[in-house]
Amino acid sequence: MTAPTLTTATTPSRFSDLSLPESLLNNLNSLGYLEMTPIQQQSLPELLEGKDVIAKAKTGSGKTAAFAIGLILKLKQSDFGCQALVMCPTRELATQVAQEIRRLVRYQQNIKVVTLCGGQPIGPQIGSLEHGAHVVVGTPGRIQDHLRKKTLSIARTSTLVLDEADRMLDMGFIDAIENIISHLPEQRQTLLFSATYPEGIKTLSQRFQHQPVEITVESTHSHEHIEQRFYHAENTDKPAMLIKLLKHYEPESSVIFCNTKQECKKVGSELYDAGYKPVVLHGDMEQKERDQMLVRFANQSSTLLIATDVAARGLDIDNLAAVINYDLSRDPEVHVHRVGRTGRAGKKGLALSLHTQREQYKLDNISDYLKAPLVFGDPKVLIENRQPEPAPMVTLAIDGGRKHKVRPGDILGALTGDAGIAGDQVGKINIFDFVAYVAVKRESARSALNRLEQGRIKGRKFKVRRL
Repeated sequence: MTAPTLTTATTPSRFSDLSLPESLLNNLNSLGYLEMTPIQQQSLPELLEGKDVIAKAKTGSGKTAAFAIGLILKLKQSDFGCQALVMCPTRELATQVAQEIRRLVRYQQNIKVVTLCGGQPIGPQIGSLEHGAHVVVGTPGRIQDHLRKKTLSIARTSTLVLDEADRMLDMGFIDAIENIISHLPEQRQTLLFSATYPEGIKTLSQRFQHQPVEITVESTHSHEHIEQRFYHAENTDKPAMLIKLLKHYEPESSVIFCNTKQECKKVGSELYDAGYKPVVLHGDMEQKERDQMLVRFANQSSTLLIATDVAARGLDIDNLAAVINYDLSRDPEVHVHRVGRTGRAGKKGLALSLHTQREQYKLDNISDYLKAPLVFGDPKVLIENRQPEPAPMVTLAIDGGRKHKVRPGDILGALTGDAGIAGDQVGKINIFDFVAYVAVKRESARSALNRLEQGRIKGRKFKVRRL
């Protein structure tokens, strides 16, 4: 097996520059996909030639569309066996990837994409697979369960995608990945996407890829729109310093990174006691609770999300105002990856990091990685007399979902029809199998709750509660 090669060829810039079917180009156009992102420019020509690819790319880079276009062009509509398998580290990422593939492939009729993730009943998944699936997207553990039960066959799969492979290794999925790959045919295209290139990724590539093309988009994230500040605080002073920063900067939305789930819980308690209403993501949560936390943060019912790197992986939050590193990462590349979640699409971002005296080596590593001196903030100039502002939205949970045929339009109609609340008072609506969440502006929350409690959705009464 030869070493990966780096691409240097001239790259196309628009999807129309590639030899894609007109129906796919029309669909891409309707989705607003005209110009390719750097990762798409470099990887798509290689993918379309059927080459194995190892690409360094993060969430939000456009990597999903790159590998999705590559795999859907190879699908045989008449064959309902699994032709493409996409492995992701978390259910959230798998759901996002499956949705993106469905959007991109809608120009074709009867292409079935099935999501297989843990934290959900296996029975309905088995039922879905009985009717066949062209593309399977899922987490390694649950994919392995289906292989063991013989409810999934990947013996004819021609494309394998390992998405966010570094995080799957971090989460201990290596044995499951190896086991799954042993069920795949030798002749296949293997695509490996990873935000970082630790040693384990190189080993994975050497073992399971054939003459892969290596693609790296320079700079994992442009930091020109991000204001970075580092503040000194010893461990006992960190909670107070965090609150000072929140009161001074007042970011509209922040992800606060901790290195362990225990620290996440502790910081959540400290902030709650200080009058904030954070949501916390950690590995001990049931999937339903995890979904609820993510929905509340994404729909602005909570402005603070506390998470570890693993728990936050796969989240693509729009317009994130600030990233706060309560704990510095041990890896400068991970630090840059965290910070790169703010200041996207030309918007201004803010990155605040706490450090202890003993973490000077981490600061040196970050400075070396960024090839720039770090800027240190002065705690004395922080204004602390502001009280926490409540989040602008409130989430209402409805005990009816996809399985009850509830759609976003049904909920919107129940809230706004016949002298209901104004449409501009309603925010994001998220529908899961057995529950739906709707965000409403805080000032309309009581009226909205009363309306849903007293009214009907799809002609039925559903229990409703305020989160």
